Amino acid sequence: MSITALEQSLIGDIRKMVLDSRMLASVSVNSILTSMYWEIGNKINQEVLQNSRAEYGSSIVATVSRQLQNEFGRSFEEKNVRRMIQFAQIFDKTKVVSLMRELSWSHFLVVLPIKDELQREFYLQMCKTERWSVRVLRDRVNSMLFERTAL
Repeated sequence: MSITALEQSLIGDIRKMVLDSRMLASVSVNSILTSMYWEIGNKINQEVLQNSRAEYGSSIVATVSRQLQNEFGRSFEEKNVRRMIQFAQIFDKTKVVSLMRELSWSHFLVVLPIKDELQREFYLQMCKTERWSVRVLRDRVNSMLFERTAL
């Protein structure tokens, strides 16, 4: 049984709808997760770490992490919760909101260790403009593209 040109066109149109919808869903989920991670980090920063001794704050982060991990899984391991805290310390909400539709949480994780604000901003803007995947971003950071461009 052969497919007619009309059927092929219909299947192609439906395939495009499915793929476009999946992409939109993925972008929405990534945006919501990125926003949630910033909010969690900010909440811990505001309520626990800024008005406490470091020792006490560290103990609370470990406790909170264990509780969240028991209920919600590995995304809330202590290392990840600390990244959320660092994320909220480094980026203000306006910046996160402006980038979270184009960049995933994984993109932000790649630039978190970068200490220089100008360098971090360079990679984020290049990533957004050039639509780099996380792998490409990691490669560019590792190849020290910023240093070569700045020369």
